[in-house]
Amino acid sequence: MPTMESVSVFLEAMAIVFWLVIGLAALAVVVLFFLDRWQTSDAIRRNYPVLGRFRGLFSALGEFFRQYFFAMDREELPFNRAQREWVKHAAEGKSSTLPFGSTRNITVVGTPLFVPAAFPPLDDQFASSEPLQIGPYARTPYNAGSFFNLSGMSYGAISKPAVRALSRGCNMAGAWMNTGEGGLSPYHLEGGCDIVFQIGTAKYGVRDADGNLSDEKLREIAAYNNVRMFELKLAQGAKPGKGGILPAAKITDEIAEIRGLPKGRDGISPNRHREAANAGELLDLISHIREVTGKPVGIKTVMGDPQVFADLFAAIAARGEEHAPDFITLDGGEGGTGAAPMPLMDLVGMSIREALPILTDMRNRAGLKDRIRIVASGKLVNPGDVAWALAAGADFVVSARGFMFALGCIQALKCHQNTCPTGITTHDPRFQEGLVVEDKDMRVANYAKNIVKEVEVIAHSVGVSEPRKMRRSHVRLVQPDGSSLPMDRLFPVAAE
Repeated sequence: MPTMESVSVFLEAMAIVFWLVIGLAALAVVVLFFLDRWQTSDAIRRNYPVLGRFRGLFSALGEFFRQYFFAMDREELPFNRAQREWVKHAAEGKSSTLPFGSTRNITVVGTPLFVPAAFPPLDDQFASSEPLQIGPYARTPYNAGSFFNLSGMSYGAISKPAVRALSRGCNMAGAWMNTGEGGLSPYHLEGGCDIVFQIGTAKYGVRDADGNLSDEKLREIAAYNNVRMFELKLAQGAKPGKGGILPAAKITDEIAEIRGLPKGRDGISPNRHREAANAGELLDLISHIREVTGKPVGIKTVMGDPQVFADLFAAIAARGEEHAPDFITLDGGEGGTGAAPMPLMDLVGMSIREALPILTDMRNRAGLKDRIRIVASGKLVNPGDVAWALAAGADFVVSARGFMFALGCIQALKCHQNTCPTGITTHDPRFQEGLVVEDKDMRVANYAKNIVKEVEVIAHSVGVSEPRKMRRSHVRLVQPDGSSLPMDRLFPVAAE
C-alpha cells in the first residue's frame, strides 16, 4: 500500500507538471501573438493574433469533415459517396442490390436514362461480349477480351504495391493494364496481364540519353509477349496541353532507372511530342512505332476543336487506312488522376459526354469504324457510365480512378504530396504497408468483373444480347425542362 507521504509526493509532482504545461501553453500563446501581430503576409492573423490561425486550420480540415459528416451521398466532387460506395461493394464482391428506391436525382440535366425493352431477350439468349481485334495491319494484332480496362497510371505516380495489385487483378479479370507514361516496371509484368505501353512526351522507358525516341528500347519493350499495344499520349484530361510532372520526392533510384531520369529534380515532360507538329507527322510517328514494334499503336488525346480530328481523318484518307492509328483513346476534360494546375483541370478540354459522340461520328463518316477502335476515358467508373459510353459509340472503356477506389482510395486529395494515407500514390514505406497486395488484387478483379456483369445487365434490360450492341436509341438524356430526349435525336448517328 502506498504511504501518505508517497501519495503527497506524487500529487505535488503532478501539480508541478500541470502548471508547467499551463505555463508552456501560455508562453506559446504569447509567442504566437507577437509572431502573428508582426507578420505582414496574412491580414487575418495580423488583426486577430492566435485566433486567426483557427481559420486556416478549419479550412484545411473542412474538406475531410464535409466528406464524412455533412455532404449528402450524391453531392461531392470529383466523385460522390454513392459512386465510391458502389465501387467499394463491387470490389468486395458484395451484392449491388439496394432497398427502397434510388437516391439519384434523375432530373439533373444530362442524366442518361436507359430505355427498357418491352420484350427483352430471355436468359438463354443473353451473351457476353466477344473479343475485339485491334490493329489489323500490325504484325501482331491484339484480340482484346474485355471492354472495360485499366487506364494509364505510372509507376512513380502510384506505388509499387499498387502497381503489383493492379497487374495481378487485371490478369484475373482478363483486362488490359496501361502503364501510364512512366515506363515498364517489373511490377507491371508480375501479374501476367495484357499491357498497353504508353509513350509520353518525355519518352520514359524508350528514350536515349538525349531524351529522343530509341528504336532499340522500343524493340526491347515489344519483345515482352504480354505488351500488346503502344499508346502515344498526346494529352490527358487532367492537363491537356501540358506535360506530366513527377515530383522529385517521388523519384527513387529504381524509378530513375526505369524512366531514365536524374535524381533530385522534378520529372517534367514536354507539352507535346517534338516529332509531331501536324497530322501528317503524327501518322509518320505512329507508322514508325508500329513498324519497329510490330504491335498496334494508337493515340490518347482530349478533344478541343473537332477540326483537328477532321484533319487527321483527311490525312488518313490521302495515305490509306493502313497508316491510321489502330485506336484512339479519348479522355474527357473532367480531369484525371494526375495532379495538375486548376485552370487546366477545370477549364480546358471538352467533356467526354460531348466529345465521344462527335468523335465516333467523325470516324464512322470517314469509313474507319472497323479500322480505328475508340476507347473512352473520363470519370467512367460505374456501370451506367460505361454503358452510356458503349451506347454512344465507344468500343472500349478505360478507368483509372475507379480502380484506385477498388484499391482502397478514400479521395483524400493527397496524390501529389507523397502522403497518401492508403499507400496508393506514395513511396513512403510507412503508408505502403497498409496496401496488402494479396488482398487488393482480388478487389481489383472483382471491380472489373462486376462492371462487366452490371453493364451486361443493362444491355439485357434494353433488349440486346450483349453490351456492344447498345445504340444511342437505347438512351435518353434529361433536358433542362426535366423531360428527356433520345440520344440519337440529340446526336444523330452518322452513316457508317
